[in-house]
Order: sequence, then structure tokens, then C-alpha cells
Amino acid sequence: MLSLDLHPIFRNNRDIELALRQFIFKAHQSGEPVAEIIPGRGTGQLRERVLVFLGQKHIRRLYDRVEVSSGNTGRVLVHFARR
Repeated sequence: MLSLDLHPIFRNNRDIELALRQFIFKAHQSGEPVAEIIPGRGTGQLRERVLVFLGQKHIRRLYDRVEVSSGNTGRVLVHFARR
């Protein structure tokens, strides 16, 4: 499973957008069924930001569904369709 940890770049808006964009395209191309994004627990602002990014129309086309782990809210799973 591919994984992106946003902890090291959580303060830089441009780096977050770039990292998310590159990661989603890489995960989509790799053929992995699930990719993991780790925004961390914290206040939930970074997780919400990740979910807003994933909700954009042009990004939404790349995956099937998003799941926020119920046991660990600091983890977002992105499920891709099998090719």
C-alpha cells in the first residue's frame, strides 16, 4: 500500500497541495487498490483539507471512494478501481 505522511509539511500550503496531487496521480497510475494519506489526528483541520482536495471534480475521477478510518481518524484511505 502506498502511503503519504503529511506531518513533515503540514505548515506549508503549497507543499501540501503539490504532495497530494503527485501522490494521487502516482497511486492511480500504480494500480494499487488502496492508498493511505496520513494527515494525523490533531485538530482535524489537515484531514478536512485533504478531504476537500479529494472532493475536487478532476481529482474525484481518479478514485472510487474515500474512507476515514473509524479507529484512527488520523488516516484517510483512498480506494481505486481495479483495472
